[in-house]
Amino acid sequence: MSIGFDEGIRQAEPMPVDDAGAEAAPNPLGPSSLIWKFYGDRRAVLSFQRVAGTENCIEQLAKGVEDHSVIFSDFAGRARRTVPPIMKTIYRENPAVWGRKVRDFHRSIKGTVDSDGSRYHALNPELFYWAHATFVDQVLFTTDTFIRRLSEDEKAQIFEESKAWYALYGVSDRTQPQTYDEFRAYWDSMLDRFVATRTITYATGYLRKGVPRPKQVPAWVWRVLGPVVDAGLHVVVVGTLPQQMRDVCALAWTEKDERRFQRFAATMRALNPVITRLPMRTLYVPWAVDAWSRVGIDPRRIANRPA
Repeated sequence: MSIGFDEGIRQAEPMPVDDAGAEAAPNPLGPSSLIWKFYGDRRAVLSFQRVAGTENCIEQLAKGVEDHSVIFSDFAGRARRTVPPIMKTIYRENPAVWGRKVRDFHRSIKGTVDSDGSRYHALNPELFYWAHATFVDQVLFTTDTFIRRLSEDEKAQIFEESKAWYALYGVSDRTQPQTYDEFRAYWDSMLDRFVATRTITYATGYLRKGVPRPKQVPAWVWRVLGPVVDAGLHVVVVGTLPQQMRDVCALAWTEKDERRFQRFAATMRALNPVITRLPMRTLYVPWAVDAWSRVGIDPRRIANRPA
């Protein structure tokens, strides 16, 4: 990387690249890639808080979400609108077109950071790549934790594929690590930058205060059921978070919690041979199902063991 994060982020300059040929560009991923195999797996929902949370622990990105989204008034709706364009960037026949759409959604997202008055822009490469990195981490973490253990070669392969994925967005790659080892070092360095932003504090409130009672559930039922739901979410959801995020979000985590989480994760991996026999539309999200159907391949029969 030719420029440091601190220097680059404070430039707050959008840096799209040339879009020539994007409409006709072939899909750089496809059925031979591990990202196709694992990203659209519905078990990714188990790490939803990890991917949604880690990106918002970086101050500039969280401020962009706070200033330009409806996260505080329509948290679930924002998530529903975010996922489809990213899925289409991976699984549609014209991925670069969808990647550019994702990029262009962010053209007007800019403003000022509260802590020091510096500027931010969503298409600044340091900021845009960090958002992408959280999705790359999600593929790696979800697969290795809840589906099956990945070999080091497979982790490196997923990272290499993620570079082709990032190129689909049409934003400068000056921040992008070049090897999987560099990516791990980059990830660790970003964890050390985490702060308790207003966005992430709000988004994790249910983990500290408990899940609000659904309107359709009687109060007396929720008095019994609520503590069970909260205890389960604490282990399963907080267990997926890096310790730095637990710290900035004031989420307690004990050795006993860790043992419970590891038992849950091990059980999920042990069930993988059964889960991968489920119907395609049960196992995969619709965009992935359509893509696998288009190429005539059943992904349940491939890449279920380490290479």
